[in-house]
Amino acid sequence: GTALLRTLTELTADLPDADPGRVAAATLRGRSARADVTELRELATEAAAGLISEDPAYSRLAARLLTVTIAAEAASQGVTSFTGSVAVGHREGLIADRTAEFVRVHAERLDALIDTDADDRFGYFGLRTLHSRYLLRHPLTRKVIETPQHFLLRVASGLAEDDTVRALDEVAALYALMSHLDYLPSSPTLFNSGTRHPQMSSCYLLDSPKDELDSIYDRYHQVANLSKHAGGIGLSYSRIRSRGSLIRGTNGHSNGIVPFLKTLDASVAAVNQGGRRKGAAAVYLETWHSDIEEFLELRDNTGEDARRTHNLNLAHWVPDEFMRRVNADAEWSLFSPADVPELVDLWGEEFDAAYRKAEAAGLAKKTIPARDLYGRMMRTLAQTGNGWMTFKDAANRTANQTAVPGHVVHSSNLCTEILEVTDDGETAVCNLGSVNLGAFVDTATGDIDWERLDATVRTAVTFLDRVVDINFYPTEQAGRSNAKWRPVGLGAMGLQDVFFKLRLPFDSPEAKELSTRIAERVMLAAYEASADLAERSGPLPAWEKTRTAQGVLHPDHYGVELTWPERWA
Repeated sequence: GTALLRTLTELTADLPDADPGRVAAATLRGRSARADVTELRELATEAAAGLISEDPAYSRLAARLLTVTIAAEAASQGVTSFTGSVAVGHREGLIADRTAEFVRVHAERLDALIDTDADDRFGYFGLRTLHSRYLLRHPLTRKVIETPQHFLLRVASGLAEDDTVRALDEVAALYALMSHLDYLPSSPTLFNSGTRHPQMSSCYLLDSPKDELDSIYDRYHQVANLSKHAGGIGLSYSRIRSRGSLIRGTNGHSNGIVPFLKTLDASVAAVNQGGRRKGAAAVYLETWHSDIEEFLELRDNTGEDARRTHNLNLAHWVPDEFMRRVNADAEWSLFSPADVPELVDLWGEEFDAAYRKAEAAGLAKKTIPARDLYGRMMRTLAQTGNGWMTFKDAANRTANQTAVPGHVVHSSNLCTEILEVTDDGETAVCNLGSVNLGAFVDTATGDIDWERLDATVRTAVTFLDRVVDINFYPTEQAGRSNAKWRPVGLGAMGLQDVFFKLRLPFDSPEAKELSTRIAERVMLAAYEASADLAERSGPLPAWEKTRTAQGVLHPDHYGVELTWPERWA
């Protein structure tokens, strides 16, 4: 008891609002008769965590206790240094040969990079998630074989371009950003960088299977392989004929998309993401598809379970023509893709003309008031959180990859933030990372440290691009697309922390103006980094097919007023 109180007192020396005696008392009440140091520390961690709702200082205390536990667990597997961690991981078949060789060549400097004080930047719940899901574990003992800092440096080392000193300097820069929580790549990169299967991409976007059985089941196989390696799936289903459509090969009638989505639903649930989290997929359907009403019922909690999908997320791929008819309180026609196969690959004025031509030809399966369908879509969204609204024409009008006819965006991804072209032979891929904006507030000046933000974005873009070359691709279609387009997705988190630190109300004009400036600066630095990469390694293979090659950058679509026009010139 005395030793425990001494440890807790030391860990709370700079936490005046945390009471070590209270945590010690709760720990001793819950201990067993033969409790050892490990059990006491775990009980103390739980006791401190239970007090977080009373004071945030207990989150720091619980995290510090858990940090000690993690270090002890790794030490029990023979790991006391970064190079030791990589050696154990390589011996057990977890770490890739190229990463192990990079670490061997630069062992001394890499070990010196480890910043043990950086663990104190974690809150308890973040560190607990890291421990339970992200740190590599011994295949047999299931004990962790890396600490949080070993983990971050392993992720950075896995992205090294080669064994040169320049590559080492780049790895050191990336590790510094991550250990300070200035920037973090996405979960698949954190899970898999440096491992034997470095599948580091977050998003996979697949076009709808063709309207034939072999294609539908081939798509199941692709989705399972992508999900197995921690990818989130966005999948269109707009090419599959609707319920009641004639199947000429058997002279029968189709059951529509729902039975196929039910099978997909079971597959997504069965194939978890490397054993770490459930698989996840979003299915996109165009609003003219005549199974749209059954699609809207898929996440309902009532009705026939055979026609419900409890794991799939649902999204609408909405043409502007539908919204115009909602505004005009006009009728909306629903079709089977078997009758209008061309609609899936058309957008804008070409879609509008083809849609109206199909109506005039009497091909519609059903005609309903547009507002009735829109109301049903809104109710589903409100009641289930599903049936996300994504807009086909706006996506294709502004996406960088749709400059050339025939390149069409058919859906977004699992989280609706990625827009890339897909077809039967190309599965779009995106590698994600997020800048932590709250880390760049200079409270002394009451402004953002813009130069440091620039440098962080440039490093982030460099390594997001690196993922394209190092990545393990679960399917041939994904590898082909990523090598061709080389897309990266750089986002931001922590905007609310910026407003808190600068004491700006969220809805103030100042907050809105600052938010816009931050977004512009991140985009500027990302474009500059991309240009530097192109100068060094050459343009991406599909460069001539992008809007950027035509001199159209994303802000040009919106007529925005630029804060730093001289850097855009």
